[in-house]
Amino acid sequence: MKKEVKYKFGFFFVLAILLFAKSIGQNPYMDSLKSILKSAQHDTTRCSVLNLIIEAEADDNIWPGYNEQLLQLSIKNETLSSAPLKSIYIKYHATALNNIGFLAEHKGDILNALENYHKSLKLYENVNDKAGIATSLSNIGTIYYDQNDINKALEYYYKSLKIREQINDKQGIAYSLQNIGVSYNTKGDKNKALEFYLKSLKIAEELQDKYGIANSLYTIGSIYKSQNNSQKALEYFNKSLTLDEEIQDKRGIANSLYNIASLKLKTGNISEALEYALKSQKTANEIGYPENIRFSANMLKEVYKQQNKYKEAFEMFELEIRMRDSINNQETQKAAIKKQMQYSYEKKELEMKAEQDKKDVISKEELKQKEKERNYFMAGFAIVMLLAIFILRGYKQKQKANLIITAQKLLVEEKQKEILDSIRYAKRIQTSLLPSEKYIERNLNTLKDK
Repeated sequence: MKKEVKYKFGFFFVLAILLFAKSIGQNPYMDSLKSILKSAQHDTTRCSVLNLIIEAEADDNIWPGYNEQLLQLSIKNETLSSAPLKSIYIKYHATALNNIGFLAEHKGDILNALENYHKSLKLYENVNDKAGIATSLSNIGTIYYDQNDINKALEYYYKSLKIREQINDKQGIAYSLQNIGVSYNTKGDKNKALEFYLKSLKIAEELQDKYGIANSLYTIGSIYKSQNNSQKALEYFNKSLTLDEEIQDKRGIANSLYNIASLKLKTGNISEALEYALKSQKTANEIGYPENIRFSANMLKEVYKQQNKYKEAFEMFELEIRMRDSINNQETQKAAIKKQMQYSYEKKELEMKAEQDKKDVISKEELKQKEKERNYFMAGFAIVMLLAIFILRGYKQKQKANLIITAQKLLVEEKQKEILDSIRYAKRIQTSLLPSEKYIERNLNTLKDK
């Protein structure tokens, strides 16, 4: 990530290949990265290497080309891939947007920067990438700081810090503490600022983060300078300068040189003040930042006045005025941008809130519908169960009645059988006692003969 925290997804095998190359210098490292990018067989590897190239390349005319490749690759694959690859490509997409936001901010296109930072934040939130969320929040905070909305900047810086503490992101915590310290310093609370600077320095030293250490040393030196503690201030500025030169942070070098020149002039060491002021101006011209050029011109003006070199002093005064006017024009633009940004962002926040409210209403309706369906199901199930019980009970009662009827029928049949058997038995007895008709007829004939 080009802004604040370096956020990488590099695979271990890529980093292992590059370790030796990086240890012997920047060019072999970049050459190795480009070679791996050229021979990479998979888009995940390509995205990883592109991200490393973007991190390593300082030239704003070069790295955006690699960032565009990262953006297109991530967008293509996040629509084609399934989890967990999909979430990896979404993170790369968010990283590319963050880089675009940084470049836009660097060029003064604040609204574009803010828009891309918010898009990046949304993507990170979609995949619950807390490190990415914290970085986007911090970058949005920096937008507000640059527009001199310090309270809004602190709001985002504190949100970022909270997340980084949750995930124990030490380097991120150090950056957040530094940002919060700078904000309090701008508000005029020097003691609060120093408190956060010292905390940031401690973590940076634990991590051996030279950039973070140099930055913290410089900001602490600035606090001591504002408190007229020249000895302490000079100590911290010198330490910061040593590290800035080691890591080739030219803006840091220019700032440290200017402040050292200022302290030397204050203590009456004119020759050394001139030496540091000239170095500061040379570095400021190299990076082309109007603010740094103005500071160095102001310092040289004061030194030349002390040396009675009025022609040179006037030339520096003219340069200082030109740079001041340039900065004032930028400030005027910033004020207009801030007003437009506030309107646009508040409008966007209202739109997002309205959209979220709409989603909440839909979710609530869906929940109600599901509850209704559940209640209908439970009621239907209860009715079916009651009906089943009723039918079962009726069936059992019918079975019982059938059994009783069958038993009664059997009993009647048994009684009938007994009665019929009795009748037959009586008939047999009766038949056995009565003489037959032939017997009677024979006896009658015998009596007639007599």
